[in-house]
Amino acid sequence: MFTAIPAASALTLDDIKARLEAAGYSQIRAVPSGKIRTFKATRDGKERSILVDSTGHIQELQ
Repeated sequence: MFTAIPAASALTLDDIKARLEAAGYSQIRAVPSGKIRTFKATRDGKERSILVDSTGHIQELQ
């Protein structure tokens, strides 16, 4: 049996914040953007820009 991963657009802000916190991020805040959800968060003492794609995958921007 397969479990579907909800799309980022279907994830609530609380769901995304919980995923980011589980990945070690803190001070998470949403940044207004288009279809892709963009966030600013702190990890290892540094502020980082993060994208959450349509599969819920977390990607840090360089």
